[in-house]
Amino acid sequence: MSEIREAASRVDRSKNMSQEMIRTKVHDFRPNALHPLPSAKADKVFQVDMTYTLASDIPDGKGGVLYPKGFAFNPLDHVGLTSTLVVIDAEDKRQVDWFKASPYAVDYHARLLLSGGDYYDLSKELDRPVFYLMDDVAKRLQLAAVPSVVRQSGKKLEVTEVLIPDE
Repeated sequence: MSEIREAASRVDRSKNMSQEMIRTKVHDFRPNALHPLPSAKADKVFQVDMTYTLASDIPDGKGGVLYPKGFAFNPLDHVGLTSTLVVIDAEDKRQVDWFKASPYAVDYHARLLLSGGDYYDLSKELDRPVFYLMDDVAKRLQLAAVPSVVRQSGKKLEVTEVLIPDE
């Protein structure tokens, strides 16, 4: 560890990346697996069964099998979704305005995810954390349009797509 610390202390970080360059990288960040979604064409509510089936054996670390391939389980049987997920496209001003006027804007248990747009500016504007919607999450939640609101309903998740009428 002392060798690593010594080597790290010799690195001139200013040569590698300026503060301005770091700020630009943070401000302009867009993940590769961002999942864009179209605007909802109608109000729609549907349930998502979160049951997962193992594609391979899970070893027990002692040479045996803890959970065999094909074992199915619902994570909501063991842990609950403690927050509401709200998914919007920040490039659509109507969706941002809808979020600001919704009860989720003041509910800090609600997690805001973006299927498009700039997380950095919106986070500053709303004074709250903003996250990107990734492909694997969108697929697992069966999200097809935005705005969408995801909350737990019993042992399933309920997804509500919201139509924002044209002005």
